[in-house]
Order: sequence, then structure tokens, then C-alpha cells
Amino acid sequence: MENEVVNTRLLSVYRGRINAVIDYIEKHIDESLTLEELSQVANFSKFHFHRIFFAMTGERLYEFIQRLRIQKGAMLLSNRSDLSITDIALECGFSGSAAFSRRFRAVFQKTPSQWRKDYHALSNFDQDHCKMDQAQSNAWKDKIPPILYNYDILREKRRTTMNEENRKVTIKTFPTMTAAYVRYMGPYKGNAKLFESLFSKLCAWAEPRGLLKSPKAQFLIIYHDDPEITAEEKLRVSVCVTVAPETAVDGEIGKMEIAAGTYASAYFELGDDEYQQAWDWVYGVWLPSSGYVPDDRPCFELYPPAEKDRTDGKTPVEICIPVKPV
Repeated sequence: MENEVVNTRLLSVYRGRINAVIDYIEKHIDESLTLEELSQVANFSKFHFHRIFFAMTGERLYEFIQRLRIQKGAMLLSNRSDLSITDIALECGFSGSAAFSRRFRAVFQKTPSQWRKDYHALSNFDQDHCKMDQAQSNAWKDKIPPILYNYDILREKRRTTMNEENRKVTIKTFPTMTAAYVRYMGPYKGNAKLFESLFSKLCAWAEPRGLLKSPKAQFLIIYHDDPEITAEEKLRVSVCVTVAPETAVDGEIGKMEIAAGTYASAYFELGDDEYQQAWDWVYGVWLPSSGYVPDDRPCFELYPPAEKDRTDGKTPVEICIPVKPV
């Protein structure tokens, strides 16, 4: 039993250090990241860091960095028409557009220019389809580029409706927030028990330290990856509680800074099976007609303090999307 406790504690330390490295990579993705630099962040010997990182994440360090760079590039190509492909390549840590294009094509089987063109064609389809009759709709069906969503998903997005009293979107400016977190990597869609266990683990750490008694404490779930681009087994999610910047963390509990900025905050009261519908409504219905486009910061769900015990099984939540004007 004593050995099990020791091993669990050591595993927690390893996970915490690897999470710190992942946070560092994401924050400095446009820089030339070296093995020596990252091993120092992890506080591991550089001679063993590669093997430890692979054992903990299932990916080689270089492959992980390249995947994050390419995924960020795909997102910027989709949402930042003001940036050239060279600008995007540099912002994602590539030496230039040629290196970025080679790697991008190897991953997505199309050039960055074609990705951007297809995405914009799809966006125009999503906004204009409701104006078409059935004959026009059938004619368009064969022209939809095979990227991000197929026709059936788009059709379901247009059908998505939320009760008027159950949705309200406001534009908010959030200050910089510091959050303590527990992280998970893998499939999470519809897995209420997974999130319950992550929140339980976070609260078991935070409550004895008096962190949940602070009137400023807020719970968040941060989604680091785009589920339309990233494979399910690679998706990262962090269950967080806001804390003072000087709060000490240890083991599997990490700490990150959430950048200040403008967010579209969509308020809902949701049952466990309604979250996907709410996210689809924000992205598929509200966002295309809002005058805003997504920024390249992570999205998160913010859980406001409950004003009273609910008996309807609904949870108040704000879906927060980083945005900027078109």
C-alpha cells in the first residue's frame, strides 16, 4: 500500500511537469523550441526527457510540436483572412511559407491556399443555403469541399435551435485570469462521468487550501484543440478553478494564465445531453451573422456560481468564444 501511494505521487509529479511543458510549447509555438530549453521547463535531464515525454503523451516531442503548429495554421487559415500564408507560417514557428506548405500538405493532403479557399466556400454555403430552394440545394451538394463538415452535419447545424429563453449572447472583455487545472487528453464528448471525476480531483486539491471559499473563484473548462481538426485521442481539455497568481501548485495540478481579451459569451442552462447542441448553435447560427470571427485563443466554458439549488437537472454555463470584428 505504501509503495502504491509513493508511485501515485510520483506519477502525479511527472504529469504535472509534462503539462507545464505542453503549456510552454503552446505559449511559445512561434519560437524555435530546443530540447535543452524544454527539458529545463520540465526539470528533467535532456538525456531522458524524450523518452519520458513519449511515455506520458504517446507522441514524440518533435511530432507533438509539429502537430500543434499545423493545427494552429489550419485554424488561422480558416479564420484570419487578413494574414498571408507567410505570416501564418511565421506565427506557427516555421521558417517560411515553403516549409509550412510542405508539412501542411503532408498532413491534410491539400495546400494551405486550397484549405483556405475550401473553407471560405463552405462558410458561404453555410450562410447562403437557407435562401436556396430544394433544386438549388441538390445542385450545391456535390460542390461542398470535403473539409471540416459534410453536408449532413451542416444540415443538422441549421436545424439546431435553442429555446429563446435559454440563450443569450453578449460581448465581454475578460481580464487576465490565473487558473489551477487538472488536464485530460483523449475523447471526452458526452462523457459526463469523466468531467465529474476531473472536477472531483480538482476540488479535492482546492478545498483544503481554502481556494473555493474565495468570492472570485470560478470554474472553467478550457478546450485547447479544435475537435474538427484534431484526432479524438489527441484532444486536450483542462478543468480549472481561478486562483490568485501567487498560488502554489504541485504534482498533477498545473497552473496557467488565461489571456485577457474579447469573448462572445453565450449563456445557457443545459442538461448533460445539450452541450453539443449549444456549441453548434453558437458556431453554426450565431457566429456567421454576428459580425465577429473567432480569434486564435482557446475557447472555454465558464460556470457561474449557482444562485440556488436546481431541481430541473440544468446547469448554468457560459460558452466563451474568443472573437474579433470581421
